[in-house]
Amino acid sequence: MSPITAWEKLQQNLQGEDIQQLYNDHFPIEVRQLLSPWFETKAWTEIDPDNLEHEGYIKGLFVSFVDEIVSKANSMVTNEQFVSKLKLIDTAKLYKDKYSQNPKELIRVIKKCLESESLLVQQNNSLMEINVKTSQEMENIEIMQQMELISNHITHTNEIRMTIQSDIDSFNMLYSESAKCTQHLQQMRNQRMNIPQGPEIERKLKQEKELYEGQLKTQSLSLNNALCVYINKLNESLNLLSPVQAHIIDKALIQWKREQQLAGNGYKYMKDIDVIQTWCEKLCDLIWITRSQIKEADRFRVNLGRYFELPQSCEIINTLLDMTTQYLSSLVASTFVIITQPPQVLKTNTRFVAEVRLLIGGKLNIHMTSPVVKVSIVSETQANQIIGRNKPDGESCGEILNCTGKMEYQPVQRHLSTNFRSMQLKKIKRTEKKGTESVMDEKFSILFSSKFFIGNELQFEVWNLSLPVVVIVHGNQDPHAWATVTWDNAFAEPGRVPFNVPDKVPWRNVAEALNMKFSAATGRGLSEESLTFLAEKAFRMQNMDFNHMVLSWSQFCKEPLPQRSFTFWEWFYAVMKITREHLKGPWTDGAIMGFIRKSDAEEMLTRYATGTFLLRFSDSELGGLTVAWAGSNDSDAYSLHPFSAKDLSIRNLADRLLDLPYLTKLYPDIDKNQAFGKYYTQPQNISTPVTSNGYLKPLLVTHVPGWGGPGTNCQGMNSYPNTPQNHMFHVNSPGNCSIRETSSVHSEPVTNTCEKYRPGSFFSTAIL
Repeated sequence: MSPITAWEKLQQNLQGEDIQQLYNDHFPIEVRQLLSPWFETKAWTEIDPDNLEHEGYIKGLFVSFVDEIVSKANSMVTNEQFVSKLKLIDTAKLYKDKYSQNPKELIRVIKKCLESESLLVQQNNSLMEINVKTSQEMENIEIMQQMELISNHITHTNEIRMTIQSDIDSFNMLYSESAKCTQHLQQMRNQRMNIPQGPEIERKLKQEKELYEGQLKTQSLSLNNALCVYINKLNESLNLLSPVQAHIIDKALIQWKREQQLAGNGYKYMKDIDVIQTWCEKLCDLIWITRSQIKEADRFRVNLGRYFELPQSCEIINTLLDMTTQYLSSLVASTFVIITQPPQVLKTNTRFVAEVRLLIGGKLNIHMTSPVVKVSIVSETQANQIIGRNKPDGESCGEILNCTGKMEYQPVQRHLSTNFRSMQLKKIKRTEKKGTESVMDEKFSILFSSKFFIGNELQFEVWNLSLPVVVIVHGNQDPHAWATVTWDNAFAEPGRVPFNVPDKVPWRNVAEALNMKFSAATGRGLSEESLTFLAEKAFRMQNMDFNHMVLSWSQFCKEPLPQRSFTFWEWFYAVMKITREHLKGPWTDGAIMGFIRKSDAEEMLTRYATGTFLLRFSDSELGGLTVAWAGSNDSDAYSLHPFSAKDLSIRNLADRLLDLPYLTKLYPDIDKNQAFGKYYTQPQNISTPVTSNGYLKPLLVTHVPGWGGPGTNCQGMNSYPNTPQNHMFHVNSPGNCSIRETSSVHSEPVTNTCEKYRPGSFFSTAIL
């Protein structure tokens, strides 16, 4: 179970009645909800009620549990909370009376409920995945069934074609015999005076001619009707093909492209493009066969037109032929897709890759002509012009190296594709900026285009525009560029005018995008409490129903936060970056609370034992992680100066926490070594320096001047007091204001060389 977010996961995945069934009067669901953080930060899987070594810990856990219930009850002061308060007080009394002498029984109850929660969530997640797969499988089955229906119809139509061909052959033979008879009759008429039996032969030939003409008339009517039936069948084929093609092109491929864009924000579930390719290939076969059958109908029309009139057949056949050409053109153009998108934040003079594929290329033998794909970069205005004309005309607003490549066919995978492995943007021409616009607001697109022939009659010019790209020249432009990309990926609407996005978006949609982005980057999503914290920061207000509010683009990444020089997005991006690069393990474990105000963190810690600490993201430092801990007095709480990414790259978080012995319990009551032990890179006690090439290797450790730390003399005696000296700094008592002006203790690196360690005496104060 993932700490902190397990309760939210349970609520998101299960219905209320399913959750209620997990609990009973001995363990009310209200207790589970109100004490959610307390429950979910305990290592329940490692607690064994039958292990005598755990007996002391279980007793302490029981006392902490009851005290937490009482504390929650005492915090309920409104009239609406009165009944809940009484119920909690009664529950605490019940637990004391029933389990004081045998607390391990209560631990068993709790473990069973939490294990059942985890199992239900896992089962529900598995069911959701099965449902997604089942939905995709059902869609595949439905599409293939429709394809099979069309294929059967085309087969039946082909049987009609073969019958017509046979009848035409018979008609041609009959017509030939009739022509011979007519010719013979004409000869007899010319020679009847010279032949005694002439009149009789002429009479017979005339009868024979009339017979032929009757048969020809009958067969011509039959052929005319058969041809009409055949043309109607061809029209039916196109009517059957139309909805299938619309589903594939206008739904499946559009959905795949939309999911591909959301994948830029961390979206995980994507349609299988190879499945869509199979559909497209089958559809291409059916369209091509239908087109061939229509051409046969036209040949029949021409053949029979020599003998008798076929009213409107020519017009109808030409219309059907145009429709198949249109279907085929639409399919070819739509299936020229970008499999690997170029990077959406594109730095000049930096190598990048991309891949395009023509999904039906293998069916049309296009690879035999080795078509070339060209790549260029276009501005937003140029992208609009291309879409308006439905044709690229060599537009470009920059210079890309290695921007051409041939389509190559891989027969095993049936992929006709071009891989661009070493493209590089050398130059870019920007448009003039207005107002508060910056170069990181400007969106471009990478244009892929190609021309090729199918047979000797059809020429195609295909093209596709990449997802919006923001071009930067320096790494410090990354945050704002990613703001532009993230907002576009999350809120772009299908069929929009490139690259329009709404200026204001409901917070719930923003929260979903931030959670998706953070989860993909760090391995764990954001709890409801974390999202509420982010909403308060983004809107610059507290205690509001943010789900009914809209956040503007300006609030998101343009306007600096109050009393800060950076925006909401810059702060969030820096937090995400340091978590991804240096804190991923502890964050995924739930060991980092992260999104909580300094004042709230210190207020919480004053109710816990000395040495209890938590980890939160700094409000004042971009990408800073600070440690807050409870002091020896009930009103004392301290915050360490934030660790930056550079700090954590020198010495990781777990080792830095290990350096500070007065930090003993991760909030609310998890042993530090249990929470971070697997991330230590060194034993707790180092007696022998590491040697390398004859040199002594120093060790950098974290130390807070005036506090007990890792600096020891060679005999292992601690050189520092375990409590802060009053002459060094003073920490104010917690107040009721939203920001407590408490001192921030500054840590400093120490080089341990097994000599008597002399600390520096500097510190700093700041509001975090």
